[in-house]
Amino acid sequence: MAEPVLVSIAAALAAKAATSLYELVRRTFAGREDAEAALTAAEGAAPDSAEVAALADQLAAAERADPEFATELRGIWGQVGATDGGVVNQITGTVSGKVVQARDIQGGISF
Repeated sequence: MAEPVLVSIAAALAAKAATSLYELVRRTFAGREDAEAALTAAEGAAPDSAEVAALADQLAAAERADPEFATELRGIWGQVGATDGGVVNQITGTVSGKVVQARDIQGGISF
């Protein structure tokens, strides 16, 4: 099983939440059928899905094979603000009404 940070990265990739991260992984996975298939299968999948877990496993394998990729992957992940203590918000499905996505709120929210 991949470490939790890779599962979080895989979930962000599935949601295409960070373009620079997605492009790095797409380039790295190019020509690796299993890895490309995992990236494609995870698109739009729920963060706790088998598809996201499989993508996280492919990320772990890619990191083991290429330490430079590992450094760049985690560097970009840090830049998009999705490290421990950061927030990644995602809304899926049919949404009706108002939505607030936030991390720390001091005081109330009104619309």
